[in-house]
Amino acid sequence: MTTPALPWYRRAFAALRCSLRLRLVLVFLLLAMGMAFTFISGAQKAFSVGWREAARPLLMDYVDRLGTEVVVGGTPSVERAQALTQRLPVTIAISGPQVNWRSHPDQIKPHWKRDRPRDADGDGPGWGDDQDWDGLLLRTTADGHRIEFGLNDAAFERRPKLIGFTLGVLLLLTLLAYLYVRKLLRPLDDIRQGAQRFGAGEFGQPIPVRRPHRPDELGQLATTINTMGHDIHQMLEAQRALLLAISHELRSPLTRARLNTELLPESEDIAGQREALLRDLAEMARLISDLLESERLASRHQALHRELTDPAVLAREVIDELAITQTAASTIRLSTPSGLPTLPLDRIRVRLLLRNLLDNALRHSAGASQPVELHIHPDATGDQGVLIEVRDHGPGVPDDQLPHLAQPFFRPDTARTRSAGGVGLGLYLCRLVAEAHGGNFAVRNARPGLAVTVTLPGA
Repeated sequence: MTTPALPWYRRAFAALRCSLRLRLVLVFLLLAMGMAFTFISGAQKAFSVGWREAARPLLMDYVDRLGTEVVVGGTPSVERAQALTQRLPVTIAISGPQVNWRSHPDQIKPHWKRDRPRDADGDGPGWGDDQDWDGLLLRTTADGHRIEFGLNDAAFERRPKLIGFTLGVLLLLTLLAYLYVRKLLRPLDDIRQGAQRFGAGEFGQPIPVRRPHRPDELGQLATTINTMGHDIHQMLEAQRALLLAISHELRSPLTRARLNTELLPESEDIAGQREALLRDLAEMARLISDLLESERLASRHQALHRELTDPAVLAREVIDELAITQTAASTIRLSTPSGLPTLPLDRIRVRLLLRNLLDNALRHSAGASQPVELHIHPDATGDQGVLIEVRDHGPGVPDDQLPHLAQPFFRPDTARTRSAGGVGLGLYLCRLVAEAHGGNFAVRNARPGLAVTVTLPGA
């Protein structure tokens, strides 16, 4: 079932909520518009006080001069009025007993001639009432003609172009602001990538710091995280060195203890204790070997001794070896098609992988109605690799614990507990072997049972 797509405004809001850059640019724009509105409104209010009274005599004198230029011998002249309208952005309407003429008959009535009892500021009658404008823009000649002046609206037809230009400049400024904010916050991307590398255990590449001699706040943050990553790396290396040293030092006393145990007399009264002690010593030796092998594979300098190997033949050898010590191994169902490719593999490590997977499946499928299954077939991705899947029919594990199964020393709180054997290193080693070969490791509940899938790529 596909999830319906969110509306564009919901997607835009989600992007704005998740992007610090966009929010900063929006804050800058809102701040700029608020400051511009406040400044313009305040300046307009400040300069509007008293400007009408100051401009009234100038406007009346100018209109008187225009009226004198239009009138010839006491009678309005249409020719002079036409010349005046061509020279200036004004309109002229003449009405009277002899001349009735309008320079712009198609132009609507000026806004100041419409009924508007109050001015734009709401301060009462002003230049917007008809009576006031009649006194400013209307002149009467001696022979009874009325000459009315006005502004030509066609002279302001460039206003839409100016608005488009203004919007274009605003968009350009917004783009420049976004690019500048993006440049300022670019270290956040480096910090995020560096934190991801440190979380994955890659401490070789520190977070780059711009102007390390004079860093800003983000540079100081990157330096602090680099110091933290260096300290964590040192602690991990010290822990790994300690674990390797302890493991190496334990091998010698374990070998001596096993030798002394095997030299004990095989009498009936101590035979049981002798066998139990040998089993415990073997388990401890195997645990130390797994620890050493996991540290070698987890190291950045792990070395694989590759040789061309048939995965099906190697799987059969591992099953035969397990059948010597575990009778249930003889029931493992092996499924391999003909024509499997031979791969450059480290035979010892892949043998360890198969042994751990099968041993884990056998331990946790005791009493199951069906045997353990081992499937090996070509990888469907077409890289000439193989896909190995081991499935048991046991109780499985809870879904929320699946991502932790391949972590060291993790055991789920179900039937797969220490009573069934194991210390939590088997699947961890399998994941390391798969990743060392450049492959993938995945675990899923097969219901019933657990299925572990390993992909080994080809050459």
